[in-house]
Amino acid sequence: MVAELILPAIVILVLIGIFAFWTVRFVRPTNRALLERFGRYHAFYGPGIAIVVPFIDNLVEVNITEQMVNAQQQEVITKDSLNAIVDAQIYFKVRADEESIKKSQYSVNDYTVQIVSLSRTTLRAIIGEMTLTEANSMRNELNTRLGVELSKQVGDWGIEVVRAELKEIQPPSDVQATMNKVVIAEKEKIAAKDFASATENRADGERRASIQVAEGAKTASILKAEGEANAILKIADAHAKEITIVNTAAAETFKGQAVELRKIEMTERVLASNTKFIVPQGSNLVNVLSEASGMKLLPLNTSASAAGSGSSAMSGASSLSGSSGASRPSVSGTPGYRASGKK
Repeated sequence: MVAELILPAIVILVLIGIFAFWTVRFVRPTNRALLERFGRYHAFYGPGIAIVVPFIDNLVEVNITEQMVNAQQQEVITKDSLNAIVDAQIYFKVRADEESIKKSQYSVNDYTVQIVSLSRTTLRAIIGEMTLTEANSMRNELNTRLGVELSKQVGDWGIEVVRAELKEIQPPSDVQATMNKVVIAEKEKIAAKDFASATENRADGERRASIQVAEGAKTASILKAEGEANAILKIADAHAKEITIVNTAAAETFKGQAVELRKIEMTERVLASNTKFIVPQGSNLVNVLSEASGMKLLPLNTSASAAGSGSSAMSGASSLSGSSGASRPSVSGTPGYRASGKK
């Protein structure tokens, strides 16, 4: 009896398990779900549990994360009539709201395939309005324009284009070779300019260095000349001071003797030519004349002088004769001196 009850219970439990398996579904956070009942839209499910009636309901899950499709390589004609092979990548995602999820399923058959085809045609149209040089040099603008155009066209599908990236632009082989030559020539031109600029800078630096060296030598020569001139001036000033001191000392010490020396020189010249010379009485020159002429002057006898000459005009003076002969030089006058031949 118990065995008969156990078997139906097991069958019932199995049926319940199968029913639960087909009825309870779990929607992931990266997905959103549409419930269709009898082929028509019935409910929208977010992340969590969704109840599906087996054989009646159909649960359609849609991925709302960012996806990427490759537009694939294609040959396009540029504005300057050049054939180029281009490739692009499109990044998009389905919006997470219920209306966008419904549009992605009911407004387009397969949005992935449609986006690829749409991106290819849009890319051909955009590049056809540009030259090959512009397409290569304005990639950011091209990518932005492609993304904007795609967003406008897929907006009714509940899809958002995140960005579009131009993967490559490959010109024909002959055009590529010419472009390479142009690039190489431009780089060589820039290198030549840089070399010329470096050479000019080096020459200017050498010129400046030469000027600095010359100015340094000039300054050194000027300083040396100034130093030598200052030394000469100091030496001359020292010599002048020395001469001044000597002259001062000589003037103070030998002033009177210099006068007497001058008189002696004059006396020697007079006596050498036998010139008569009148010597005042009491003059120091008498002794000087005696020493200079080598004769001894003696005082003249007053009485003899009066008898011999009788001349009174020579009073107060002496007469000296420097003639040589039988008679000796004499000094006449009262009072006076006479010369003696004895030394």
